[in-house]
Amino acid sequence: MQFIETRGNDGVKPAAVTFSEAILSPSASFGGLYVPTDIPTIDNAFLTKHLESHYKTLALDFLTAFGIDIEKEVIEAALSRYDAFDDPQNPVPLSEIETDCCVSELYHGPTRAFKDMALQPFGYILSKLAQQRGENYLIMAATSGDTGPATLETFKNQPNVKVACLYPEGGTSDVQRLQMVTEDASNLKVIGVKGNFDDTQNTLKALLASDDFKEELAARNIKLSAANSVNFGRIIFQIIYHIHSYLEMVRCGKITMGEKIYLVVPSGNFGNALGGYYAKQAGLPIEKILISSNENNILTDWIEKGEYDLNGRELVLTESPAMDILKSSNIERIMYDKFGAARTKVLMEALADEGRFVLTDEERAAIQEDFAASWSDDSECENEIARYVKKGYMMDPHTATCIKAYETLRDNPLPTVIYSTAEWTKFSPTVAKALGHPVKGDIEALTWVSGHAHVSVPPMIRGLFEKPIVHTVVVEKEGIKEEMLRFL
Repeated sequence: MQFIETRGNDGVKPAAVTFSEAILSPSASFGGLYVPTDIPTIDNAFLTKHLESHYKTLALDFLTAFGIDIEKEVIEAALSRYDAFDDPQNPVPLSEIETDCCVSELYHGPTRAFKDMALQPFGYILSKLAQQRGENYLIMAATSGDTGPATLETFKNQPNVKVACLYPEGGTSDVQRLQMVTEDASNLKVIGVKGNFDDTQNTLKALLASDDFKEELAARNIKLSAANSVNFGRIIFQIIYHIHSYLEMVRCGKITMGEKIYLVVPSGNFGNALGGYYAKQAGLPIEKILISSNENNILTDWIEKGEYDLNGRELVLTESPAMDILKSSNIERIMYDKFGAARTKVLMEALADEGRFVLTDEERAAIQEDFAASWSDDSECENEIARYVKKGYMMDPHTATCIKAYETLRDNPLPTVIYSTAEWTKFSPTVAKALGHPVKGDIEALTWVSGHAHVSVPPMIRGLFEKPIVHTVVVEKEGIKEEMLRFL
């Protein structure tokens, strides 16, 4: 499998690269992203073959069909990271919340968020490639709350890799922040940034594309890569759990093989939704992907109106902070697939230069072939959390945004899978508030919600509050580069 560039080739970079090259150096020509030339077919024969498969067996077969240039034994070792999830036999359980709707719980890994599904195996593969090549890498990660902890967890103490993780000061939950600033491995650096997630992500992208920064790293015998979903190494693992969720719906009798379903995906940087889109393009029977957002509903405008306009728009800090994003990286890969490299380059350059782009009516219709979108504010999410607790199901505020999409966006009464991207424990003050018991601190919220709703708090969350804080640096965005070099 070869990987090509969303904005075309600049004549300097290779016209096509392998999977390993794309994940080790994810910055493509003109600031674009890498995409595969093809996606393996997910047909009825493939699905039937894996109806009784273990998750790792399904994943290995899909990655083999993808033709990535990674040895089978390395892939198998990477997938064995799922053995540390709550249930090694089923790392992504499905829970019914309505007769025609199930929740795919992606948060049963070590950091209690869906990023573990991709970053646990991806981190192993990238580190292994660095060791095989005898190279040293700086892995950068910008986080709105979940990518950071998952990146630090997968790379800690890994040879040939150092990690610099950027998070917006005050822009994550307390648990998310503690998951980062208490990590004590010597190859990790966590940097708070005075700004929002878009500031941290813009800096990361600029450094990835900076020849000067790469030269400074080269002088230290270090190469540069990234753990955000700009890296296709993340995306490839996010396709697999959509296939698994479909098979789970068949296994539990919600659908028959070949029947179409809706997916509802809470979206910030659009990587999770992109994984669903690739699965749909490969042949998985998906009617449409329904995107849910919070008050930072720029994705709703893009899908429903064909507009992406940052001008005069301020990022709103909400109770679903992982979606507090205005510049969503992975829409670029969708637009490349729909409109081609030349048009994608024009649109993305307009966004960079003018802060906006507008799709034609035909282009907007092409996006709407696969997507619909809605958004919910904090009070709506709190109401849904409270409503479903009474039904016996606990959800976090990101998952709660999905309910409106499920109830209002389906054109046909087809079975639906909602993706739950984080465990409630990462946002316990919001959950406590939703249940009528507002508190200031996470410890009090965790204790109260656990007792009130009869749900447990996993040990990796309970133990956070007893760990010493290791990383205390907070800088202006202009100081990020200097802080990284000081760490190296």
